[in-house]
Amino acid sequence: MVEGKWFPPGVPFPEAEAIRKAVFHRGADALDAISWNVLVWHEQQPAATGRLWWQDGAFWLGDVAVLPALRGKGLGDLTLRLILFKAETHAARLIRTEAPDETAGFFMRLGFQKEGTSSQGLQQLLLRGESLRLDHCQGCDGCSTLKHA
Repeated sequence: MVEGKWFPPGVPFPEAEAIRKAVFHRGADALDAISWNVLVWHEQQPAATGRLWWQDGAFWLGDVAVLPALRGKGLGDLTLRLILFKAETHAARLIRTEAPDETAGFFMRLGFQKEGTSSQGLQQLLLRGESLRLDHCQGCDGCSTLKHA
C-alpha cells in the first residue's frame, strides 16, 4: 500500500528529514519554515519526500527524493504529481525548480521546460500553470508512468 501525507510549513517531519539526509546528505533547512512537505509511505515505511514553497512570484518545488532501495516503483513520479497537484489547487501560474542535468528529464516528462542554467550549474526548469497536465506524461509515446522514477 502507498500513502501520502502533507506537513504544513513549520511542522516537524522527522521521516522526511531522514529521507533527505539519506539521499542528499542534508536534513532540515531554512526553507522548511515556508514549505509544504509531502511524505510518501510504501508498505507502511517512509519512502519518498518533496516540498513546495512560494517565492518571488512563483511556486518552487524541490528535494524530490526516493530512498535508493525503493526506486523503480513509481514513488518519485507519485511524489512529483502530489506536489504539482498541491500547486494546482493553489492556482499556480508558474512552477519552478532546479535540477542536475541527469534528473531534468524526470521533471520534463510532466511539462517542465528548460529556462537556463543556475550559477551552481543546475538546469532551471519552468512549468506554466496552463500547461500543467497530471493525467499523462509528455513525449513518452503512451508509456506507463510506473516505468519512471
